[in-house]
Amino acid sequence: MENNTIIYGRNSVIEALKSGKRNFNKIIISRALRPDNKINAIKELASNAGIPFVFADKDKFANYSEYNHQGVIAFVSPIEYVTLDDFLAEHKENSSLVLLDGVEDPHNIGAIIRTCVCAGINGIIIPSRRNAQINEIVEKTSAGAINHISIIKVNSPISALQKLQENNWWVIASDHHSNDNYYDIDFLNMNFIIVMGAEHAGISKSIMNLADFKIKIPMLTDFNSLNVSAAASIIIYEYVRQKLTAGRKNGKK
Repeated sequence: MENNTIIYGRNSVIEALKSGKRNFNKIIISRALRPDNKINAIKELASNAGIPFVFADKDKFANYSEYNHQGVIAFVSPIEYVTLDDFLAEHKENSSLVLLDGVEDPHNIGAIIRTCVCAGINGIIIPSRRNAQINEIVEKTSAGAINHISIIKVNSPISALQKLQENNWWVIASDHHSNDNYYDIDFLNMNFIIVMGAEHAGISKSIMNLADFKIKIPMLTDFNSLNVSAAASIIIYEYVRQKLTAGRKNGKK
């Protein structure tokens, strides 16, 4: 696969190295950096994997000044996508997904991916059109979490949702007009996909019509404007709360 993208920042590079899923061309490290645990980890992981790394002066980083690279840039293969069919073959019971419908800000996508990985969500679906795509900003904002979750790109989110429903999945749409709060849903003992809509337009009507459940995050004021990544975190962590609570009831820590 052609090496035609970069990742930058210490955490992003470390997680990509740990995952073993990316083909590294090389890593450049600023000569001005003082050695620390993260730099040492990058050097050790790269050496063990036979990946070349070089120390460079600041002029080498001039072309990447728009990035918050923290003195570390890696040239790697693009993220490898998983097909929906392959995902379904592997995840048959009590599995979870998040679908982004028209999310335009790559920072939001990166933040949502990071939340999904922390919460144990199995995968995230990103439409190939009318949605921001995986890029360097998503990689950096996710802090490398993107390497630890299945990323599924689809041409038609509607077709994807229909296939999921045919395979015993439940579609849960975030809708501030709903009468049901996000904590009214029992996320356990089912396959579910949470749909989060665009920053300004929300979820498209055609996708909303497919939803099995519609949930809202209650507001105590008229300022009804949660960032989509913050809203996703709130909903996803209700699933985590329910799972941990059920585990304690069953005698599990």
